[in-house]
Amino acid sequence: MTAPLPPPAARSHERPPVYVVGGGPGGLAVAARLKAHGVRAVVLERSDRVGASWRGHYDRLRLHTTRRLSGLPGLPIPRRFGRWVARDDVVRYLERYAEHHDLEVATGVEVTRVDRAPDGAGWVLRATGGRELTAPAVVVATGYNHTPRLPDLPGTDSYTGTLLHASAYRAPGAYADQDVLVVGVGNTGAEIAVDLAEGGAARVRLAVRTAPHLVRRSTLGWPAQLTGILCRRLPVRLVDRLAVPLGRLSVPDLTARGLPRPDTGLYTRARQGSIPVQDVGLISAVRSGRVEPVAAVASFEGAEVVLADGTRLTPDAVIAATGYRQGLESLVGHLGVLDPATGRPRPHGARTLPSAPGLYFSGYTNPISGMLREMALDADRIGKALARSMRARAKKPARPAKP
Repeated sequence: MTAPLPPPAARSHERPPVYVVGGGPGGLAVAARLKAHGVRAVVLERSDRVGASWRGHYDRLRLHTTRRLSGLPGLPIPRRFGRWVARDDVVRYLERYAEHHDLEVATGVEVTRVDRAPDGAGWVLRATGGRELTAPAVVVATGYNHTPRLPDLPGTDSYTGTLLHASAYRAPGAYADQDVLVVGVGNTGAEIAVDLAEGGAARVRLAVRTAPHLVRRSTLGWPAQLTGILCRRLPVRLVDRLAVPLGRLSVPDLTARGLPRPDTGLYTRARQGSIPVQDVGLISAVRSGRVEPVAAVASFEGAEVVLADGTRLTPDAVIAATGYRQGLESLVGHLGVLDPATGRPRPHGARTLPSAPGLYFSGYTNPISGMLREMALDADRIGKALARSMRARAKKPARPAKP
């Protein structure tokens, strides 16, 4: 439920709650597990409702993980939502989840910076409206897909055509009878390309920098997610070797259509952060010519898009499915907890750094076993770890409040 921010502790024996930054699935799951362990948690959400990022995704989107393996702790996703849950049903589930667990959610509160408390015993959160909130521990769960990242290529700033990030795409109707170039062949780019081809675009091209691993979402009823879960327990090289013959059996060779088989191992690529593309129509669309793979984009020149092979295009619209940044630098970048190469947190789940005790992160990995499943597991681990920490803290006398 939506709740006001708690007032500052008025007496020395009152302790502030744990704050969870972000009201998406990761933040809600952590708050629910903390509450189950007897730890008061308040979720701080910058938008006016929970699940804000899910509300902004394109209309066609469905989970690529099964309903049964995507539920958060303490409340399964309803069976009526089907095996592959639609975007709107994910939003309904998150709303119901917050209500079911009677979570304290303060909306319209954006946390801009997290600092160590002056006494080193906790944290101070700087938030909108000049608020300063103190907490014994903080969980950051602002989301993997936080800040859209447009391609950093020559001529992008001066491109005179229509260029938008995939986060601004909703449905194919606006692109009927148009020539559209989709940049990026991850799961989002692949699905948007199929959506456009099926939705009436005159021509759809898909710019491919690195050939992806394509997998069937389900084979004879066996979901790819279960294979991903099993693979996490196997050596990387073994999974890479096994994936080659399995891929040749289940996915046709699309080399002649401009989409060759990748030359790096499936699990090796996944460990580097590039998970396989689950087929939701791309294979058929490429084979039929409705989606045309082309070379990667090299630059923009005026109204033209220049590809790596020298081809020049003048599409009506360019949709960049080029990923996101986590946008954590201004929030916690000064604390030494981010990987300088990726911008993602070095610790995750129940692990914290010795230099930042009590600062947790959830939802900043993209595993082949399913992001929502991993958020649920992380929430349980964080809940247990924080409950132990809070019990140990409770045995120590609280410091008197300064007059």
